[in-house]
Amino acid sequence: MLTIEGLEAGYRGSRVLNGLDLEVAEGRIAALLGRNGMGKTTLMRALMGLVPVAAGRVVFQGRDIAGLRPYAISNLGIAYVPQGREIFADFTVEENLRLGLVGKPGGAGAVPSAVYRHFPILAERRGQKAGTLSGGQQQQLAIARALVGRPRLLLLDEPSEGIQPSIVLQIAEILRTVAAEDGLTVLLVEQNVEMVLSLAADCAFIENGRVVARHAAAELARDREILHRYLAV
Repeated sequence: MLTIEGLEAGYRGSRVLNGLDLEVAEGRIAALLGRNGMGKTTLMRALMGLVPVAAGRVVFQGRDIAGLRPYAISNLGIAYVPQGREIFADFTVEENLRLGLVGKPGGAGAVPSAVYRHFPILAERRGQKAGTLSGGQQQQLAIARALVGRPRLLLLDEPSEGIQPSIVLQIAEILRTVAAEDGLTVLLVEQNVEMVLSLAADCAFIENGRVVARHAAAELARDREILHRYLAV
C-alpha cells in the first residue's frame, strides 16, 4: 500500500528526515512512535506534499507520489488529520464534513450516512457550530471529515492530544471498526502508548529522522522495555 524509501525532507535548508524507510501494508493499522522532535509530524506533512521532498520515494499503490501537490495526493486516496485538528470553528458540524468532499472527483455531495453511523455524536450535533464542541468531539469531527471522501489511507497525527482517556478509547474503537469494515489502511503518529497498543498491529520507532526499529504491537505489550528504550527521555 505505502512504501517509503530513503526519504529526505525538512524546512528551509534544515533536514529533518534523513533517509527514512517505512512500509505500511494494505488494510493494516501501523503506528509511528518516537520522542519529540524526531521527525514524526514532518513525515506526515511530507507524505501529504505539505513539506517538499529533497530525496527518496513515496510509493502509494504502485505510484511514486513524492513531489505531487497536496490536492492530487488527496484525490489519489490519502486523507490527513493534522495535529491540532484544524476544524472550522464558525462552521457547523455538517458544513465541516461537507468541506471534506470539496475537490473530490464528482464534486461536493451529501455526507455518507456511514460517517454519522460511526460518529453518532456528530449526527446529533450536525447543526451546531464546531467551535462549541468539546475537544474529543472536535477530534471526532476532524477524523470524520477526513473519512467522508472514502480514502484508502488515513494519516493521523496525535489524535489523542488533549482528550480525556475515555474518549481516546472510544475513538480507537471507532477507527478499528471503520478499518475493518472498509479495509482502510491507517498510519498513526501517537504518544499515547495505550492507544497505540489498543489500535495498531505494527509499530515503528523513529530517531533523528530515521526508522530505527519495527515491532508488532503484541510484542510491545509483552515487553515494555522496548518502549522504554526508544521513548524514554
